[in-house]
Amino acid sequence: MASIIRMRRATMAGTALVVVTALAAGCAGSGDPASGLSGEIIWADFGGPTNESRQAAYFDDFQDETGVEVVSVPIEDAIYMGMLSGDEGEYDVFQSSAAETLSHVENLVELPENVRGDLLPEELRPYFVGGFVFGIAQGWLTDTFPDGGPQTWADFFDTEAYPGTRAWPGAPGSFDASYEIALLADGVAPEDLYPLDIERAEAKLDTIRDDLVFYQAYPEVQQLLVSGSAAIAVTVTGQYTALMNAGEDVTIQWNQAFAVPSGFAFPSASSDRDAVIALAGWMNDPERQASFTERTLYGPVNSEVFDHLPDDVAENLVNSPEHEDQMLRWDDQWRGENYEDLLTAYTAWLAG
Repeated sequence: MASIIRMRRATMAGTALVVVTALAAGCAGSGDPASGLSGEIIWADFGGPTNESRQAAYFDDFQDETGVEVVSVPIEDAIYMGMLSGDEGEYDVFQSSAAETLSHVENLVELPENVRGDLLPEELRPYFVGGFVFGIAQGWLTDTFPDGGPQTWADFFDTEAYPGTRAWPGAPGSFDASYEIALLADGVAPEDLYPLDIERAEAKLDTIRDDLVFYQAYPEVQQLLVSGSAAIAVTVTGQYTALMNAGEDVTIQWNQAFAVPSGFAFPSASSDRDAVIALAGWMNDPERQASFTERTLYGPVNSEVFDHLPDDVAENLVNSPEHEDQMLRWDDQWRGENYEDLLTAYTAWLAG
């Protein structure tokens, strides 16, 4: 079976190079779909403003150029998890974490090298279509701490120096960096985080459990901060961006924040592989990716994107070169291999 998969992947890689080359030729012309592609790609993600930004930065012009429509649908756990496990399903591409992706590479298509994001971890590059980098950081409305807020995760746990409730991930599958944050606050050095000591992390989390307000979906964080129901939040940095776009003065603490690669898995069961590979190349184009980055402030995965960004945009990106010395990164391989244990543990901890 493994040899069959390798043969199929090798064949697809050769085909992909032809498709992407043809697409590039079509882009240089009058807009007539010169790639020979057609049909549609079923794209599953979490919707909202980020999907709208993808539509504007990537999908609309891709359809105009190739004739391929990218149809966005809300992602459903049962479908994408089944496809990760090798089942048939309706998605051609779907959002997937690094850990989920690396745990199921045997059921994914490898992308050709010329459409891979060079800022992704090497082990992820073959498997992520439309990759991006988001941050997990603590943040607050600036006037909450007019003299300066928490500087480290240890400060986050110091409720006397920095009073107020903390917005914290409350959905089992969104445990994010919860264990890493707790261990850093408990004095573990970043280089010693893995393997994660879950028991120690949960003991540290228990010390502020009464000060946590749990959110079930990321957008809830915006309401918690604006209403004053939470003084500080731990969440994906895109939620702080949304608040800034709404006119709020928000402070993001980049020190000890996590730069997290994310993207879209390309399952073996995809119905139109040539079209998906062409879309992967389209989305890795630095100018198009710069357009998406400016709209969302998610970090790019193509290093050339920084050549197309204004300085004031680049400085607010989690993987901006100026944040390099402050950022932390997960051990995606370890997390992938231990994903189910992490999910089970966090589910149990939330249940109390």
